[in-house]
Amino acid sequence: MPPFIFNTAARIVIEPGAAARLAELMPVAKPGKLMFVTDAGIVRLGLCAPALASLEAAGWEVIVFDAVEPDPSLKTLMAAVASGASNGISAVVGFGGGSSLDIAKLVALICGSGEELDGAWGVNNARGPRLPLLLVPTTAGTGSEVTPVAIITVSEDEKRGVSSPLLQPDVAVLDARLTLGLPAEITAATGVDAMVHAIESYASTNANNNPLTRLLAREALRLLGANLARVISHPSDVEARGAMLYGSMLAGMAFGNAPVAAVHALAYPIGSMFHVSHGRSNALVLPHVLRFNAPVAANIYAEIAADTFPALAEIADPVARCAAFIERLAGLVSALGMPIRLRDVGITEEALAPMARAAIKQTRLLVNNPRAVREEDALAIYQAAW
Repeated sequence: MPPFIFNTAARIVIEPGAAARLAELMPVAKPGKLMFVTDAGIVRLGLCAPALASLEAAGWEVIVFDAVEPDPSLKTLMAAVASGASNGISAVVGFGGGSSLDIAKLVALICGSGEELDGAWGVNNARGPRLPLLLVPTTAGTGSEVTPVAIITVSEDEKRGVSSPLLQPDVAVLDARLTLGLPAEITAATGVDAMVHAIESYASTNANNNPLTRLLAREALRLLGANLARVISHPSDVEARGAMLYGSMLAGMAFGNAPVAAVHALAYPIGSMFHVSHGRSNALVLPHVLRFNAPVAANIYAEIAADTFPALAEIADPVARCAAFIERLAGLVSALGMPIRLRDVGITEEALAPMARAAIKQTRLLVNNPRAVREEDALAIYQAAW
């Protein structure tokens, strides 16, 4: 077995209702000033109220930062950092979707180390240390609660990432009850996002793709494939919601060590330029990227096809099984009521070339793709998706 390194959260708590006893789970014994990073919708729905009550009852002075938006901007990040620095925070809690968790990670890093963000972009460039960090996801999708990555929109056509084990939290808390109120369209989009994480991690050419990441990716796909349609049709099923949250976390563990590739690289310009949610952006290009990769990755995709869709085990030929897998994924996206063409989300044909130029800048991701992607390839994929 080749050597590899596996990093994840130091402690993981999986328990329905755990958010109501968040103070007990904090990685710091002595209460102080804490920044609670979330978004206005989470606050409005009251999802964070039990967690905040627990923290305040334990003596924490909580500064709530609830200005996080989807695909969070550099401006939002720096506002959160400035608030944390001016308040002298000693710990950070991220509570919400991947955007809130990503902001929380970088607030903990920058307020803990004082380092400049420009020096931290990329892989393993962050120096640290960071502040104590606890993350609570409210969607079953990003897996950000266990990954070493935070993604920020720095301009209209560019996202940048910080990737470092320093960003993995001291504690990740998975409370399935927090996902019960999710609208069907968010449940669908985040669920597909988690599936993409597992698929891309399994096929990643990164040197750290290893037996453990592949094992996690396959189990993630088994859970996600078996439960995604269930939580759409039965949104109050706590067991199915818990399975989705667990599957999302496993996919996060997988891609946090064997990184994602071209699906994400081509999804980023859709999100940053047209403000399409990350899960939907991934879904729009997923089958087209997999078809592009299939000439060199059919055997790899065939290995995971039946994990996601058990009936595909009956197809013996790996090329045929791969093709069926891609078609079933495309059919799933459509069945979930998600848009399937770029034009369906308001993207014009004239925008495809600028999108391709933006996507090809995502070298951090494209280097992990099974097949090399040139700008003309990215354009052809967008054209197929349009």
